[in-house]
Amino acid sequence: MKKVTVCGKQENMSRLTFNGSEFKHTRDLETTEDGKKRTKVFYCDPQASWQKPQIEKNHEFIRYVLPKGKTLNPYTQEDMLLLANNINSIRRESLGNKSPYEATTDKSILRLMELMGLHTVPADEVNLTPALLKR
Repeated sequence: MKKVTVCGKQENMSRLTFNGSEFKHTRDLETTEDGKKRTKVFYCDPQASWQKPQIEKNHEFIRYVLPKGKTLNPYTQEDMLLLANNINSIRRESLGNKSPYEATTDKSILRLMELMGLHTVPADEVNLTPALLKR
């Protein structure tokens, strides 16, 4: 598995995720087309939010903008990118008071972020209210 640097520490790249239908094709997620291992997927137990506290915090931030039960149908990829950029620009105590974007040091991940249009939103411009994606 690829090693990445997270907050100055070398880590194996892995994914902790929900056991939802969108993650049922584990082999496709974990290996490249030629069969090389690229990551490892671990599933959380249902109703065990303590197993994924960072994900839960992101869900909380999402709910500030999109209340539970609201359909995602009217939103575009650009809307979701805007939401991700706002969420990932918030500094976290767990990251040494850096935002997830600021804490990222791996050059390949930084390049991927650039290609995807992921970037820091200035702290005084972060908006996690329904007005961010007014529809």
